[in-house]
Amino acid sequence: MKVLHFYKTFGPEQYGGVEMFIRHLTRATALQGCENTVLSLAREPMKPVTTSSFRLVQAKQDLQIASTGFSWSALGAFAQLAEQADVIHYHFPWPFMDLVHLLEGRGKPSVVTYHSDIVRQKVLLQLYRPLMHAFLGRVDAIVATSPNYLQSSAVLRRHADRACSIPIGLEQDLYPRPDPTHVAELRQRYGERFYLFVGVLRYYKGLHYLLDAMRDAPWPLLIVGAGPMERQLMQLAAESGLRNVHFLGQVDEQEKINLMSACYGVIFPSHLRSEAFGIGLLEGAMMGKPLICSEIGTGTSFINRHAETGIVVPPANALALRQAMQTLWDDPELAERYGQAARSRFLNTFTARGMGEAYTEMYAKVVRL
Repeated sequence: MKVLHFYKTFGPEQYGGVEMFIRHLTRATALQGCENTVLSLAREPMKPVTTSSFRLVQAKQDLQIASTGFSWSALGAFAQLAEQADVIHYHFPWPFMDLVHLLEGRGKPSVVTYHSDIVRQKVLLQLYRPLMHAFLGRVDAIVATSPNYLQSSAVLRRHADRACSIPIGLEQDLYPRPDPTHVAELRQRYGERFYLFVGVLRYYKGLHYLLDAMRDAPWPLLIVGAGPMERQLMQLAAESGLRNVHFLGQVDEQEKINLMSACYGVIFPSHLRSEAFGIGLLEGAMMGKPLICSEIGTGTSFINRHAETGIVVPPANALALRQAMQTLWDDPELAERYGQAARSRFLNTFTARGMGEAYTEMYAKVVRL
């Protein structure tokens, strides 16, 4: 089975949520016998690269408007690669992708992973809506990343006849193993117990509520990641005198896993539906950590079951976040129990192998249509 993946960004050093998903999915489906090609855009395209899981082809990005990349050369590249593929796998949202499918889809069997509703750009959404529904109405299958999102998305409900959910899964072997020496150094530097957030610092991550929850808190918090909100958040922490909040910036995969291993719990305060799943939260479950997140009707509360794997609080609520952290901090046995349950849930529901098998079956199904 030859599969063409199409998404706006993908490269060896890109670790956003969708990029991570594609990386783990192509690894899992390659083990099921799929031959994966990934077509993406780049300002300075690299030469095609072949790995054991995928072949990467990049087209030059000519223009970007409202986080949407456009490329004239991608039209030709897509047409050529689609001709060779058995299935085209799209990753939504990306309006340029919708246009390409309608112009060059060539009647190929198609699957779209619906990663997120469009939440912030409401004015542009009104203009884009007809194209979006034309695209979603012409693909063969739509996959949400959690049953929560499938049920709570008005867009997906409109296309319910072709929609289903397949949870995102991770392949732990793609991550480095924790370095015990480094883990011990982290605990010596920041404390035997500290909370950890890992993710891109964007508007929907709810980190300003988390910082508000940290006022006069007795526990350390490490914030890992970079992004457009980084400077604003650092300034807010400084103005609030939060000496127990540490911004570590972007770290490599080894350091991330060391931090995950060393931390007491993983907190993921995203408060808007732009956070459709939460790879950082799932990585915490993979590492057996108790979890704290908000209920926003998406994958965050599918990963983290309240009072089973951690604590789920109302969104945009600093007091609730603080109370959840206090509860875990005051009861290490409860935190340990939640962490063990999170690890078990990861193994039962969120492995890359299970995800790969489900998508391979989906590919075969749409080919038979």
